[in-house]
Amino acid sequence: MIDRLLKPIFTRLSVLVLSLCLMVMMSACGTSPQVMAEQRMFLDLSLDYLGEYQLPKQTYQDTLVGGLSDLTYNPQTNRFYAVSDDRSVNAPARFYTLNLNITPAGLEGVTIESVTFLKNEQGQTYPKDTIDPEGISLSPRGTVFISSEGAIAQGILPFIKEYDLKSGQTRLNVPLPQRYLPNTEDESLQGIQDNLGFEPLTVAGFSLIPDDPFRLFTATESALIQDSPDNTPEENSRLRFLHYVINPFGAPVLVAEHLYPLDLPPDDALYYGLTAMNALEKEGYFLTLERTLGLSGFGAKIFQVTNTNANDTSNFKTFHGVDQINPLQKKLLLDLTELGIELDNLEGMALGPHLPDGSRTLVLVSDDNFREEQVTQFLVFRLNSQV
Repeated sequence: MIDRLLKPIFTRLSVLVLSLCLMVMMSACGTSPQVMAEQRMFLDLSLDYLGEYQLPKQTYQDTLVGGLSDLTYNPQTNRFYAVSDDRSVNAPARFYTLNLNITPAGLEGVTIESVTFLKNEQGQTYPKDTIDPEGISLSPRGTVFISSEGAIAQGILPFIKEYDLKSGQTRLNVPLPQRYLPNTEDESLQGIQDNLGFEPLTVAGFSLIPDDPFRLFTATESALIQDSPDNTPEENSRLRFLHYVINPFGAPVLVAEHLYPLDLPPDDALYYGLTAMNALEKEGYFLTLERTLGLSGFGAKIFQVTNTNANDTSNFKTFHGVDQINPLQKKLLLDLTELGIELDNLEGMALGPHLPDGSRTLVLVSDDNFREEQVTQFLVFRLNSQV
C-alpha cells in the first residue's frame, strides 16, 4: 500500500530531476566555446574609478614641470618616478620623483620631491633634440629603464637604456633589431614611423635575489614603416611587441617578438596608438593603455593582454600581405570615455600601492605637451583581482 502511494511521487521526482539536468545541459550548450575559452584565457580583473587630480602648472629647480609621459612605482619608498618627454629643450632630459597621497577615497595630492637629469655614456646631460624620452620602468636592481621614442624627422634615433636612479648616469644600452631603425644601406624604407616609436615600457620578473635575470617588454606606438606601406588604419594597427631578458652579465637578449593588435581608431581620429603597458604579477599578462585624439577630444582604453598562443614574429621582415599570424590576445577592461570626465592626453600608467583592503591601485597620467590649454591629469583606480 505504501509502495503504491510513493511510486507516483518518486516518478514525478524522477521527471523533475531529469528536467533540471536537461536544463543545465542546455544552458551549458548555450555558452559558446569562444566565451568559455576567453574566460579561461583572461584573469578575473576589473577597475573602479577613485578620482582625478590635476597638477598645478609650476617650475621645480629651474625646470618646467610638464610633458609627463610615463610613470613607474617604487614600493620600497612608496614613490613614483615620472619621465618628462622634454627633448632637452626647456631643460635637460629628466625624470621626477613624486609623492602621491593615495587613499581609498582617491588621490588627494601630488608633491614633487626631486628631479634627476639623464646623462649619456660620456656623463653629460643630453644636448637639445638628441633624446625623446617616453617610457620608464623601475628594475629589480634599483635602476630605471627609459625608452627614447625616436623622432626620425629631427634625426633622433630610438633607443632603450638603463639609468642610475640617483645620478641619472647611463648604465646599459638595450640593443634594438635593425628593422626598427632607418635603413642606411639601400633606399628601401623601414623602421619606426616618425614620433611613433617606443612609448610603452615595462619590467617584469622581480626576484628577492638582486642578480637574478628579469624581463623587459616594449612595443611601438604604431606600425613599422615596412609593416604599413599603404599607411592604412588596419596596417597601422599591427604593432610589434618585444620581449627581452636582462641578465646580470652580458648584453640583453631579445627572446621573442609578437604582433600586438591595436584597436582601430574612431572615424574622426587624428592620432591613435599604444602609449603605456604594465606587466602583471602573473607571468604573461599585461595591462595596456591605448590613446586616441579626434575632433571630439581625447579618448583612452585600458586592456588586459596575454601572450597565449601568440606567434613569434621576429623572423617576419614585414607584416604586409601576411594574414596567418596569431597575435597577442586582449580584452577591454575600461573605456575611459565612460567615466563622464574630460580626458587629457593620457600617456603614462603604473601599478601603485595597495589599498587597505589589499587591492592594488592603478595610476594614469597625461602629457600636457607643455601647453597652457592642457593639464597634467592624474587618474586613480582600484584594480580588483580574483587571482
